Amino acid sequence: MTRPVFRFAPSPNGRLHLGHALSALLNADMARRAGGRLLVRIEDIDRARCTPELEAAMLADLAWLGVSWEAPVRRQSEHFSDYAAALARLEAMGLLYRGYLTRGEIRQAVADFEAREGTPFPRDPDGAPLYPGDAAVLPEEEIGARAAAGAPFALRLDMNAALARLAAPLAWKELGEDGRVAEIAADPARWGDVVLARKDTPTSYHLSVVLDDALQGVTHVVRGRDLFEATAVHRLLQMLLGLGEPVYRHHRLVLDGDGRKLSKSRGDTALAELRAQGAGPADIRAMVGLA
Repeated sequence: MTRPVFRFAPSPNGRLHLGHALSALLNADMARRAGGRLLVRIEDIDRARCTPELEAAMLADLAWLGVSWEAPVRRQSEHFSDYAAALARLEAMGLLYRGYLTRGEIRQAVADFEAREGTPFPRDPDGAPLYPGDAAVLPEEEIGARAAAGAPFALRLDMNAALARLAAPLAWKELGEDGRVAEIAADPARWGDVVLARKDTPTSYHLSVVLDDALQGVTHVVRGRDLFEATAVHRLLQMLLGLGEPVYRHHRLVLDGDGRKLSKSRGDTALAELRAQGAGPADIRAMVGLA
């Protein structure tokens, strides 16, 4: 029988905090109880913010927590060719296009729509406006000029064309805290034409996480509740690329005093700081609500 495979996949753009500890410890606990394997993947697509020093610090924090994992560690920055191959497949299927609108132009298009129509512009589950499409904002000659000049672009999934390829409605398997598995209906259309890469960034989170999980044989994706809705896009990409379907579990988030998810970018208390203040691994488990 194939052993279950779990993974913890941080981005080395800051120090690990209590939210990371909860996710890492849950993965480790579930892998141990299932007699499975635990992998660590470094999601370092952002080469400007992700550094070897932060990666080393993250791995040291995990080891201090008592988390052990199988070698080698997979680093996304070493596998850009895998993502390029997946993008080429999707492009050959006619499912990708280059969007040239800048963030400022998108904001202006949204503001113009809302002023004109008196109704909110359509938004994705994270609250970001759906991509309006170049043709709705730019003259045809301007789109051609930007393409000819090699202007910056986002490589986007044509959501309508992708959905037209599905033979049946999408769903994913969600593992609850009680061990029961529920089938969750997936509606990727709510995300619009998502970005899968950019001119200067060879992949996006959506594409890389789906491909990495498949290439690593991950059977159980245990991650924060903030990624629950994004699973619809991930299931769509799995179907389009002929990839296996893992079981998902989206755990509760560790929140700050204002009810916000902890964030490296806001400088929320790092595990290293708690350790320096005298906390031990058992204290961290208690802080995140694990027995």
